[in-house]
Amino acid sequence: MNHNQPVYTDNDPQNELVTLNLGPTHPATHGVFQNVIQLDGERIVSGVSTIGYIHRAFEKIAEHRPFYQITPLTDRLNYCSSPINNMGWHMTVEKLLNIQMPKRVDYLRVIIMELSRIADHIICNTIIAQDTGATTTFLYLFQFREHIYEIFEEICGARLTTNIGRIGGFERDFNDIAFAKINKFLKEFPVALKEFESLLNRNRIFIDRTSGVACVTAEQGLDYGWTGPLLRSTGVDYDVRVSEPYASYQDFDFEIPVGTTGDIYDRYRVRNEEMWQSLRLIEQGMEKLKSEPAGIFHADVPEFYLPAKEEVYNNMEALIYHFKIVMGEIDAPKAEVYHAVEGGNGELGFYLINDGGRTPYRLHFRRPSFINYQMFAPMSKGMLLSDAIINMSSMNIIAGELDA
Repeated sequence: MNHNQPVYTDNDPQNELVTLNLGPTHPATHGVFQNVIQLDGERIVSGVSTIGYIHRAFEKIAEHRPFYQITPLTDRLNYCSSPINNMGWHMTVEKLLNIQMPKRVDYLRVIIMELSRIADHIICNTIIAQDTGATTTFLYLFQFREHIYEIFEEICGARLTTNIGRIGGFERDFNDIAFAKINKFLKEFPVALKEFESLLNRNRIFIDRTSGVACVTAEQGLDYGWTGPLLRSTGVDYDVRVSEPYASYQDFDFEIPVGTTGDIYDRYRVRNEEMWQSLRLIEQGMEKLKSEPAGIFHADVPEFYLPAKEEVYNNMEALIYHFKIVMGEIDAPKAEVYHAVEGGNGELGFYLINDGGRTPYRLHFRRPSFINYQMFAPMSKGMLLSDAIINMSSMNIIAGELDA
């Protein structure tokens, strides 16, 4: 199609359509994911979505890297909640190696993953608000994302792409400062979240812009492979944490928020309620840690867990293990493994085929944004241009999960 030429509808040759390269409401439009749409006035007649402009070949790179060196690649999938990616990958390798994790490590992981989920949902819901003109709510709640990053920084030294944890647990135990910051967040964030909801939940302008817009039925969501908050907004209560529990999620009490119509308003409400549920999970995790032996932050697997630097410098056995692990001299079982976690946008899966070596024979990432995004163009048909912008934000498409 020559986008410089006018295009006419078949039934009305006088009705000239405008071809538009949609954007740049999202910083990745025009590049990583492009939407070429045709407009009749302000209404979208048709559209084509394209991806692949920044294909980073993570899956092929992973075939030439030891398991440990794949963790930074997972950071760059959904970088809005990268610890979930890290731990999902670590749990995949642990399933391959049949490593049994201490409960305390599981509880620490739950705390970090739920903090990551809150950070992810803060971004999505504040951007939805911003797209409807509610800049105050965007700026107000966004500061708590910074507080979550400060917790990550205290634990692992990084903020956005964290490379947090290891196969078998964590690099180090959480210190008192990290726990104090978590407790401070648990005290302050609910107040701000409640105020955020009071500004938007019954706001006439916000409701008019989101309620009944981009409705999706449960059948449509399932047909397109939706998972996560998008699918739950249609009324389907599918959550990997419940259907296939990992990291001892079965020890926790929480609910799965669902919507009814799958519209933008339902997606917003589901994510908001999920933040409340995440707070419940973090509080329970902090309480459960009190009954676990202190100081345990990794499983007893010296063949695969990197020893502490102090031991490497002073202990010959630790030095040998460090060398063999880093150089990939300890073979892993021949097996096919799939492990999924509940990411910020849905089911984040890792399909690993291992041939006995220390690098994957094949590795595939199931990126929820890549699967969710394929519905954007069909959804946009007949929609107003201004509504398509909010629809894109409500889908929370993360570019790193498109071109992996």
